[in-house]
Amino acid sequence: MRKYALGFLAAIIFSAVVVILFLRFGMMDPRADMPVSEMERGMAMPALDAAVERRAPDIKNPVPPTNENLIAGMKVYQNNCALCHGDIHQPHAKLADTMYPRPPQFVEDAADMPDNQNFYIIQHGIRMSGMPGWKNALNLQEMWQTTTFLSNMDKLPRQVSDSWKLAAGGSSADADVPSAASGADENHGPGMQMPKK
Repeated sequence: MRKYALGFLAAIIFSAVVVILFLRFGMMDPRADMPVSEMERGMAMPALDAAVERRAPDIKNPVPPTNENLIAGMKVYQNNCALCHGDIHQPHAKLADTMYPRPPQFVEDAADMPDNQNFYIIQHGIRMSGMPGWKNALNLQEMWQTTTFLSNMDKLPRQVSDSWKLAAGGSSADADVPSAASGADENHGPGMQMPKK
């Protein structure tokens, strides 16, 4: 039994040394625009989700989804996040396929993490990705407003959706004309419907 245990331990050590040497001597392709393998896709995202779920404090979002807060969060998102995560005019961001790992495209696939986890990611960022921690650039209110905007991006009121169209570089005509991205009337229901998963 001892031989098997020693053999198992030796195999683990050998494997670790091989991985370290593989990385240390530049055998891993550093290009960010290369295709993501199915194995990595299947392992990385569940691992990230589990790590964030374990570490994000169980706190309630103090910022309600009023039009004022949604518009404030949208402005932070449009100015700081849209280039990588997409916006109302460019749902698939231009940089999306040139980053590794690929950033989520929130207009195409709405954020589905709880608010406390989205806030945690906004505040601290994600290691070994292009996602920075924003705690030194944004205040708590701005980070929570951005979190609220993310959580409601697929069901924005018309006024917020129109404001977003303008902020994203549209014209005032874009804001007044209902489109596939704008839904219900001015005062009731969502102004932007996104595809469901």
